[in-house]
Amino acid sequence: MNPASSTSTLTESDFLADVWKGLSRPQKTLPCKYFYDVRGSELFDQICELDEYYPTRTELEIMESCVDRMAEKIGPHSTLIEFGSGSSLKTRLLLDSLTPPLTYAPIDISGDYLLDVADSLRSLYPQFEIVPIVADFTQPIDTFQLAESPSRRVVYFPGSTLGNFPQEEAGRLLKQMADLVGPEGSLLIGIDLEKEIDVLKAAYNDSAGVTAEFNLNLLTRINRELEGDFDLDQFRHEAIWNEKHSRIEMHLVSDCEQTVTIAEREFEFATGESIHTENSHKYSLDRFSALAEAAGFRIETSWTDERDWFAVLHCRVR
Repeated sequence: MNPASSTSTLTESDFLADVWKGLSRPQKTLPCKYFYDVRGSELFDQICELDEYYPTRTELEIMESCVDRMAEKIGPHSTLIEFGSGSSLKTRLLLDSLTPPLTYAPIDISGDYLLDVADSLRSLYPQFEIVPIVADFTQPIDTFQLAESPSRRVVYFPGSTLGNFPQEEAGRLLKQMADLVGPEGSLLIGIDLEKEIDVLKAAYNDSAGVTAEFNLNLLTRINRELEGDFDLDQFRHEAIWNEKHSRIEMHLVSDCEQTVTIAEREFEFATGESIHTENSHKYSLDRFSALAEAAGFRIETSWTDERDWFAVLHCRVR
């Protein structure tokens, strides 16, 4: 089967509209999905290697020790649909343990990158059908390409990505997943658990400054692609803990009063005013369970690390 498209589903006009809309709000925002241009993706890969950044390393440890049991939950005669697949590194651990017949359908917003990954996976796993779908997974997914695939569907959503969404949006995304997999389907998801605040702050304010560069790269991308004139020397990265919402918030803070122009539209910044670029919510198992139940899932099995810093959960549709 052919992929839905050879390019990203997001256009320059989508990007501009989202930037204008976000910077027009009382609390200025920028969507975190625009972090991942080529440079942003490279920087995120570097973040995942940092000593302070525990989520990727901890999830991989759980996957490596428990992947056979996870594969049993998925089983053959299934379609594994990964939301926001990226390089599919963790998925390769799963695919190594799964048995055919099986279809793997990675979904990612970056079309060219996704197709390259799919080609690589076809070479590594000729026993599986690989069906890349270029799409924004926050929107309804057109799965016409999966019509002839095995009937049971499993969504795979690793990396604690659900934590980037406010609770209402996270619940809506989980409901979309439940609808996608249907009554016989299930969900394998990674979530970052609540822990000491000092550990969280260090993870998003690394000593090498890579996360700061990653955050500021979003302004570089706007300058390059949308005729922006952000002066990066006048903005700084800040990551703070929001106790009320149980989340780390990433901001870009203006160090002076200034005017920024983007595609001939001006935006005023006061000294100390911030652009809110990303959330990373941290869950307790009970709080996630309530969110999943409301969306139509129940937790069937949970796997955690020795410190209970991270969890991978298998959830069945209720």
